[in-house]
Amino acid sequence: MSDSILLHGCSVTDAARKAPLTDAAVWIRGGRILAVGPEAEVRAGLDDADHREIDLGGRWLSPGLVNMHTHLSLSLPGPRGAEVKAMDEAQLALYMAGGAAATLRAGVTTIRCVGEKKHVDFTLRQAIEAGHVVGPRIFTAGRPIACTGGHGHGSSGALECDGPIGFRNGVRQQIRAGADLIKVMISGGISGQHETISTRQVARDELEAAITTAHEWNRKVTAHAGPAGVTGEAVELGLDCVEHGYELTDEVTAAMAASGCAYVPTLVVTRCKSFFDELGVPEWMQQRSLGAGERHLESYRSALAAGVSVMLGSDMPPFWRFEGTSAAVRELEHMAENGLDAPAAVAAATLVPATWLGAQDDIGTVEAGKLADLVATDGDPTADVATYRSLSWVMKGGAVVRDDVATGA
Repeated sequence: MSDSILLHGCSVTDAARKAPLTDAAVWIRGGRILAVGPEAEVRAGLDDADHREIDLGGRWLSPGLVNMHTHLSLSLPGPRGAEVKAMDEAQLALYMAGGAAATLRAGVTTIRCVGEKKHVDFTLRQAIEAGHVVGPRIFTAGRPIACTGGHGHGSSGALECDGPIGFRNGVRQQIRAGADLIKVMISGGISGQHETISTRQVARDELEAAITTAHEWNRKVTAHAGPAGVTGEAVELGLDCVEHGYELTDEVTAAMAASGCAYVPTLVVTRCKSFFDELGVPEWMQQRSLGAGERHLESYRSALAAGVSVMLGSDMPPFWRFEGTSAAVRELEHMAENGLDAPAAVAAATLVPATWLGAQDDIGTVEAGKLADLVATDGDPTADVATYRSLSWVMKGGAVVRDDVATGA
């Protein structure tokens, strides 16, 4: 059977288009887009009589979402987290594979893993690429680098290192394992009981060693970061991205904008009490997280005002049903509700992260030559990101992995 597919009965929108394309069609072959345009024009160029047609019934077609802060093996304090921490590698692989499949069905076709246990993320990536299991495209940092007892040493599998030599070695271990990027834990956070958000956890020489080593190997570096001081120092040393940034200042966000350091705010993690309750997260963590919410928003708004590139990242499992939608979509709504207009929000969930990952030639827009990683919604997300709540169809690499209309969902 031919792998040539014609999608029609749709409108096309993405972050690179000045205006949506209505009455459109998309021709796909070999998992990539061959043509996008008015349906009559695309049909006229079809040279494959044995193609398959999919009528999208008037839905809006846009690029699959890219979630830049994902932990498929996350284990927060509480009983649910304890279950994950107790898993052996085989159990963990199956657990993570289930999360990967659910993530893809939620319309997130690419993820950036920023801390996974036991290097199971590399095995999962290989299994997905080989077609053994279903899941999104994975870019991963492997195990994040932390000081002894530092943030994530239990919950996200961080590798404990000390001193410049230790941090260099930790970075090289992740690269040897196949890491696409490096993550460093430079401060405390909301899930470490014996720390605070503002606890500094790296010395300058350790931070410099990690960033320099990663850059020598052509890997970008992102940092779990809470307070402004150490974050600003990391930006000065060449940091490529900030995660969370709970307590940023205008001075730091200005430096981020000037150096091209991106920001993944993960706003949803300081406003998700029902999620914490569902997991049995203890009260001390809930208070710390929810209590940081307003300051977190101030940091985000400062970054927007400074012109920092912001990117979608949920931290919560992207597929998790939360407040009537997925965690990924709810995060994007928070980003839009607090200062990012809809077109820019779509860019933050597609083209901007694709570019940060160096994957802009493959993903991020609906264009000829790109991989056919696509989602369909009832309306135009570049007019209102809440439209993603109506997401009902997902394709990855030319294969339909979700179709609510066809299945009657």
